[in-house]
Amino acid sequence: MELSIPVWFEVGSLVVLSLIIIADLVLAYKRPHIPGVRESALWVGFYVALALVFAGLLVWLGDLEHAGQFVAGWLTEYSLSIDNLFVFLIIMGQFKVPRKYQQEILMVGILIALVLRAIFIIIGAQLIESFSWIFYLFGAFLLYTAWKQAFTGYEDEEETENRIIRFLRRHVAITDTFDGGKLRTVVDGKRMFTPVLVVFIALGATDLVFALDSIPAIFGITQNAFLVFSANVFALMGLRQLYFLLGDLIEKLVYLHYGIAFILGFIGVKLVLHALHENEVFFINGGQPVDWAPDISTWLSLGVIVGAMAVATIASLVKLRVERGRRV
Repeated sequence: MELSIPVWFEVGSLVVLSLIIIADLVLAYKRPHIPGVRESALWVGFYVALALVFAGLLVWLGDLEHAGQFVAGWLTEYSLSIDNLFVFLIIMGQFKVPRKYQQEILMVGILIALVLRAIFIIIGAQLIESFSWIFYLFGAFLLYTAWKQAFTGYEDEEETENRIIRFLRRHVAITDTFDGGKLRTVVDGKRMFTPVLVVFIALGATDLVFALDSIPAIFGITQNAFLVFSANVFALMGLRQLYFLLGDLIEKLVYLHYGIAFILGFIGVKLVLHALHENEVFFINGGQPVDWAPDISTWLSLGVIVGAMAVATIASLVKLRVERGRRV
């Protein structure tokens, strides 16, 4: 069922969201500082409330089903974005980025993520419209990604980043130290790039990998391009503040990647079942839909996503508390 809401709402939503992101970027550059817990919590709460208001407007202008699809998609992308934050934390530590300038660098990384996801959403929507069998590939890819997430962690991403960094240092003049948040500086009369360039490239490479994972995941929940893009924007908004709010706690959520792997695996199965239900591939059931293949409902998907993240987070916090108790 196609979502039917006024064009003015779609255009207006994108304009308002764009203005908020631009304002956030300007604020990060105009006032470089280390956000406190209270400031970060207020901003994160504001963006979460904004997403829930948006879902309420979808109920009012559209219907409950599509509002549920948005919420499920937003939570899926949000959980993947938190996973993304963990890698951002590793990158910031690896390059010893001064904490005062981390938020403006993070903002650029988030903008890169947004652009990449927009590109993949356009490509994905076109593929889905033209080739229904693409759901089989999306499903298989997510199942593979879920296995990799659960058993190999971030090793592949780190190796990719290291290769890119080695290539850059061989071919581009880069200083060993930062000059504030500047991309370029002057050393002995020669203009050179600062390590900020390397950090941007590392964040971009990470964003590319996560975009490849996240876009098939959300298309497993809804095929409406407007809802897909909106869910991604809301998931990325406030990510900078969430980084400072969670801080080192991100590293201590040791079971988080298992929760995310479970979500990706679940959506992968859902995509394969959906592909069977809509089947047009000639060598599967003679090119006819497979009647026994059920479509998993939006509300079941939402319950699984919330449940998986809750279990992973609670289990991580319990483990952290037990370890602290042993050290006392």
